[in-house]
Amino acid sequence: MTIELKLNGKTHTVNAEPGTPLLWVIRDDLKLTGTKFGCGVAACGACTVHVDGAPVRSCQTYIEDLEGSEVTTIEGVNSDAAKAVQTAWAELDVVQCGYCQSGQIMSAVGLLTENAKPTVADIDDYMNGNACRCATYQRIRAAILRASDLMEA
Repeated sequence: MTIELKLNGKTHTVNAEPGTPLLWVIRDDLKLTGTKFGCGVAACGACTVHVDGAPVRSCQTYIEDLEGSEVTTIEGVNSDAAKAVQTAWAELDVVQCGYCQSGQIMSAVGLLTENAKPTVADIDDYMNGNACRCATYQRIRAAILRASDLMEA
């Protein structure tokens, strides 16, 4: 099946079988490897991208469901919230191994886009389901709070 996919502001023509997860189109066909494969069942968050501005798990989002949608990956995210999150991540040295971080960042951007002043409870609720094997959760939470402050400045 052929589908036109708008990804990071550019339209791509993609040939994929129905039922192909967006993750594999992004990584294998379009060669954007920032979005990671973690579990394949939408439980870890490593594959998080934005579809029409909302965070989704690309391992369980099928290519045929995306006609007319705008997809943004870690390579293309550039909103004010994204810039604040990226700055805070660097300032607070959040990353340890880094494998989960693109998904963590995409979810954090989604949170701050919806709620620019989240509480700790808001952060914990929203980020639930984004797994970090290195357990940098406290630094992730602190970075989201810092990004919220940066957005205010």
